[in-house]
Amino acid sequence: MTELLSVQGLTKAYPGVVANDDVSFDIAEGEIHALLGENGAGKSTLVKMIYGLVKPDSGTMRLRGQAFAPPEPRAARAAGVAMVFQHFSLFEALSVAENVGLGMESPPPLSQLAREIREVSHAYGLPLDPRRLVGELSAGERQRVEIVRCLLQDPKLLIMDEPTSVLTPQEVEILFATLNKLKAEGTSILYISHKLEEIRALCDGATILRRGKHVASCDPREKSAAELAELMVGEALQVPDRAPGTPGDVVLQVAGLTSVDVATFGTKLQNIGFELRAGEILGIGGVAGNGQDELLSALSGETMGSPETVRFRGKPVGHLPPNARRRLGMLTAPEERLGHAAAPDMSLTENGILSGWQRQELTSAGFLKWGAAKRFAEEIIDAFDVRTPGAHVAARALSGGNLQKFVIGREILQRPELLVVNQPTWGVDAAAAAAIRQALLDLASNGTAVLVISQDLDELREVSDRFAALNAGHLSAPRPMQGLTMEQIGLMLGGAHDMDVADTSGAEHIKEAYEEGHP
Repeated sequence: MTELLSVQGLTKAYPGVVANDDVSFDIAEGEIHALLGENGAGKSTLVKMIYGLVKPDSGTMRLRGQAFAPPEPRAARAAGVAMVFQHFSLFEALSVAENVGLGMESPPPLSQLAREIREVSHAYGLPLDPRRLVGELSAGERQRVEIVRCLLQDPKLLIMDEPTSVLTPQEVEILFATLNKLKAEGTSILYISHKLEEIRALCDGATILRRGKHVASCDPREKSAAELAELMVGEALQVPDRAPGTPGDVVLQVAGLTSVDVATFGTKLQNIGFELRAGEILGIGGVAGNGQDELLSALSGETMGSPETVRFRGKPVGHLPPNARRRLGMLTAPEERLGHAAAPDMSLTENGILSGWQRQELTSAGFLKWGAAKRFAEEIIDAFDVRTPGAHVAARALSGGNLQKFVIGREILQRPELLVVNQPTWGVDAAAAAAIRQALLDLASNGTAVLVISQDLDELREVSDRFAALNAGHLSAPRPMQGLTMEQIGLMLGGAHDMDVADTSGAEHIKEAYEEGHP
């Protein structure tokens, strides 16, 4: 196969850490190439150098045989390199066409651009209506906007960072069909994902990084997921395990929970009701944008309502603010790491104080106990293997996965009676995900009631005792997770809450709906 991109000896260092250390690898034309590694292994820095966001300290790149050193993303795009980021860069109040035009150097008139969007999106199996507001789109449709914006630039190399983290199983199938079509046309794809079974199913080759170094190359189709994980972490991956137990008393009761005020593009909760017992893990699945953030906000106290809608150990708490609920033992960890779960420019010590000052007794007579706060942050770092030079480091300096470990660890070490987590392992590598899931299982084994909201169905199947699906603000009746098939879960996610999920005959209809662009 003809070489498209050659990376030779790329090195990039920051104060206290070498992000990439003499990394070399090649990508062939028409190849889907995986870039694997733990959080903090250097994947993000490497692709940022390829895309012109970061300048390497040393090393060279060649694209189609020519020297390639883009000083900015505009130059990378002009050379034929496009990137779909993990976090979408879209304006919700603008239409699809307007968002696509903003990402182009010289966009055509809006009417012409709308025609091109329709043609390209349908040609690649990603149908979009260019007139719709982005705020009205599902997470999967928003990703289509990002991909179509790249495809209109006719890229030779498409970089994709965690592209399936917000997609349903049906949408993943559609995306893979699109990527294979691009591959057949000669486009190369550099694919970053922590979902190793997806890597094995999709990718032709893989480059594996560990602590900034290129440690292995392989054909992922010839490796098991466990073998790939071992190459990434340098040791055997521990599979989460839980001692059998019997749920205790009811800890959380939710009844008639309905949103009163929602954000412009938010989702209104509709008569949500369920119970959660001590020592039990309830998994709630759903495609992004179906009310997950609103549910966590209602349970954390960020959104307050009628006292009786939320009861904690029999006591009405629906009217209480976050600090009062945390004092009782109701702890939460939101999906958005930077800006919600953690303050970006504050140190890890300061971020430990933000949610732990009450239960960890980090204040005295109105003054902060800085020594105790520092010890608390260091305890989190040690217990959850957070890769950082120390507790003095700002939250924004950590990789996404390491910050996630810190955020989850901060809540678990406060010994909650109820823990509600949204997307606990989003963007986290296999080893870190296994560690977080094991920590949640251990927490439940010790008697804590745990509510896990996640879009990762494999994760929910691994940790949950019962499962419920959230769709357009409606929650299905929780069902025992044991025995539920992926097809049955897919039907529940699609809104088939009241049907007998033993009947999977509707699964094909849901898949067809996704393919028609109406998830």
